[in-house]
Amino acid sequence: MKTLALVLSLMFISPSSVYDFKLKTIDGKKFSLSKYKGKKILVVNTASMCGYTPQYAELQKLADKYKDKLVVVGFPANNFGGQEPGTNTLIKEFCLKNYGVTFPLSEKVSVKGDDMDPLFKYLTSAPNPDFTGEIKWNFEKFLIDENGNLIHRYRSSTTPLSEDITKEL
Repeated sequence: MKTLALVLSLMFISPSSVYDFKLKTIDGKKFSLSKYKGKKILVVNTASMCGYTPQYAELQKLADKYKDKLVVVGFPANNFGGQEPGTNTLIKEFCLKNYGVTFPLSEKVSVKGDDMDPLFKYLTSAPNPDFTGEIKWNFEKFLIDENGNLIHRYRSSTTPLSEDITKEL
């Protein structure tokens, strides 16, 4: 009984940072954001057929320019207007061919609704100086500090190389 109680209690422990989440890459390999401890992380929900899709190019420039202190991680999602209908393989090929994306991409996830990925449940409710709540569209951005805590959130219209983001790096 003690073991069952311990297992149940561990199941309901709230995450303390983004480092507590286990994820999969776009290639299906397991990874954790904890591998980026000591760097800031920019988490972005992405889509290949969105008006904001050209932000992939700026995301790559940002990742390249600040590679010593920042990791950009894209999370393809098909939650808005069916703008990410492809498979993980097609998404990866599209990003590389059209935008030269080499920053990490997760497997396709859901960022809202009943099947929302646990990381995005955490990010949309975690305290930050900006705002909480549901993601409104593709290419919303979440800036995580070097200790795994959400420090800023940006709507889709904030471009990756904007001063709003770069001043935090």
